Amino acid sequence: RMGNWNEDIYLEEERMKDFLEKREKGQLLIQRNRRLKENLLRPMQLSITEDGYLRCGYKVMLVNPDYPETEADLVLGGDLSLCMTLEEIKSPPSDQLEVPCGLSAAQTKIPVGRNTFIILSADRNAMGQVLRYGQNFCLATTGGFEDRTLYLSSDHRTLLRSSKRSWLQEVYLTDEASYLNCWQAAFLDPQFRLEYEGSPVPANAKIIL
Repeated sequence: RMGNWNEDIYLEEERMKDFLEKREKGQLLIQRNRRLKENLLRPMQLSITEDGYLRCGYKVMLVNPDYPETEADLVLGGDLSLCMTLEEIKSPPSDQLEVPCGLSAAQTKIPVGRNTFIILSADRNAMGQVLRYGQNFCLATTGGFEDRTLYLSSDHRTLLRSSKRSWLQEVYLTDEASYLNCWQAAFLDPQFRLEYEGSPVPANAKIIL
């Protein structure tokens, strides 16, 4: 039987060998997290409209513009863009995104992988079609990855499931295509909402989802 001191040396050598092997293959946790964040923060190019209207297939950002708030010390001010919440990523076993993935708002208007969304028709086939008020559509994101598509989803609030901070209905990203992915754009002013039903949605317009 080997002495304790010799056994410790062998165990240390095995741990070092395992560490070097994982580092060479890029399997260390810090390496996986670095690749994940590089994809999420990868610069993206938003679509440029030629006729002033949004179309299916366009890459866009969802921004909540700054507005006066009575409880300004309790909320985040400025223009807030919808984005993936990095804190929701819990040491993944790979450099892929976990689903469902949480969402948050950030004070940035720079398009990157985590805050750029793609407009898709409900049947995913009408690429290039003008988006209209009252039309069902989906918002998808790749998160900076080439082979991953996550859909912006939401469901009714229940006693067991709701947003952590506001206690309203939860909004999240998932890779499952369902009716929970369907959204509609509504005209901002409720007095003219019915009149604008079926009209094209202008780019950079304030709307209600």
